[in-house]
Amino acid sequence: MPLYEHVMIARQDLSNTQAEGLIEHFGAVLSDNGGSLVDSEYWGVKTMAYKINKNRKGHYAFLRTDAPAPAIQEMERLMRLHDDVMRVLTIKMDEHKEGPSVQMQKRDERDSRRERR
Repeated sequence: MPLYEHVMIARQDLSNTQAEGLIEHFGAVLSDNGGSLVDSEYWGVKTMAYKINKNRKGHYAFLRTDAPAPAIQEMERLMRLHDDVMRVLTIKMDEHKEGPSVQMQKRDERDSRRERR
């Protein structure tokens, strides 16, 4: 099955447990449609570069999925209809990278950065 990565931004006035509940909800939508949620990360509340629906901050979540295209389309459709989800970005991947995403790595663990002069 194809591999996908999703980044979701939820409203800032949700609690942390409600934002993590959204991840579980959309993971259940995938499993109901024949896919699976490989990994998920909750990145926390972050400040956005510009306002979205009068919100300056949002709860960020990162999902790695392994699902057929119809399951992804259904999940994206439900995300667009959900009042708490402001933005979603979905990218098709050739393979999932092992370990945590760049957002969750500590600064000294990132080996791809150049030395500062």
